[in-house]
Amino acid sequence: MSESVTIALDAMGGDHAPAKVVHGADLALERHPGTRFLLFGNEAQIQPLLSKFPRLAAASVVHHTDEVVLDDAKPSQALRSARRSSMRLAIDAVAAGQAHGVVSAGNTGALMAIAKFVLKTLPGIDRPAIATMFPTRRGESVMLDLGANVECDAENLVQFALMGDVFARTVLSLRQPSVGLLNVGSEDLKGNDAVRAASARLRDGSVPIRFYGFIEGDDIAAGTVDVIVTDGFTGNVTLKAIEGIAKLFAESLRASFEHSLSARIGYLFARGALQKFRTRLDPRRYNGAMFLGLAGIAVKSHGSTDAFGFANAIAVAIDLQVNGFLQKISAELARMRRAPVAEDVAEPAAQPSPAL
Repeated sequence: MSESVTIALDAMGGDHAPAKVVHGADLALERHPGTRFLLFGNEAQIQPLLSKFPRLAAASVVHHTDEVVLDDAKPSQALRSARRSSMRLAIDAVAAGQAHGVVSAGNTGALMAIAKFVLKTLPGIDRPAIATMFPTRRGESVMLDLGANVECDAENLVQFALMGDVFARTVLSLRQPSVGLLNVGSEDLKGNDAVRAASARLRDGSVPIRFYGFIEGDDIAAGTVDVIVTDGFTGNVTLKAIEGIAKLFAESLRASFEHSLSARIGYLFARGALQKFRTRLDPRRYNGAMFLGLAGIAVKSHGSTDAFGFANAIAVAIDLQVNGFLQKISAELARMRRAPVAEDVAEPAAQPSPAL
């Protein structure tokens, strides 16, 4: 990497924390040498784990706190009463310029509420959106929103399209990603008022993206477009449905190979191909949902993922910083509105202190 990146970690968020967080950070450090970490959580639990990873210990600073945001805490409650929690302090570190981004596997609603309150949204963005990547027949696609905004108007969908376009160009290295609106049909008259109005806006040329048009549910896995835009209600239902089907398929396949002796023998011959298949669709490889639209980098890891999955979530945060995602999306928003990019947005966080 051309620059040193510091990532703040909510060490107490998610299942099996802080063990998976520490192990995941060590795996991420192996892939991204030079990264530094700020770990926020119970020092008595974190330090013994760090002692097992000398390389990570040398690249980390632990900030002690006893407070944790519970998984069942309401976002409003966490925002009011969890000011000394590991999640809040990790986000505060980004706002203070001590870290370039934050990664947490904790309570999604609380993370979004606190991050939006502390980091604020970019000028021109009304609501942040949760985005993640999916494997497709053609490679990978990004989809947003996945649950941050249950109800959206046309302007929200247009903003999501712009953010998704910049993300695809920045992280997926696509020169001209195609963007589609998820709908109940491909015809212009299909869908609700918000979807049709957003489509009209995206077609009129005022938004600098390559708009494909409407897509349907089966276009997601087909990879028809690089960026899939929808409201948070539809996106979250779609995400959970895809995860459920993938789990069902994996369990059914496993049961089929255990059904008989001949099936077990067949597995021995097919083991190599099945391993490639498993690796291709491994959800841990796509772990790390981005909160796009914030004036700071915030990544949500799946709460039940393991160290490998958490390392991938950290890698997403690192990629966003190294590739200048915030600066690029700010420039695109300014260009769309023919307004200059504010200095505090173009450089949303000061460089971490050398003392870190």
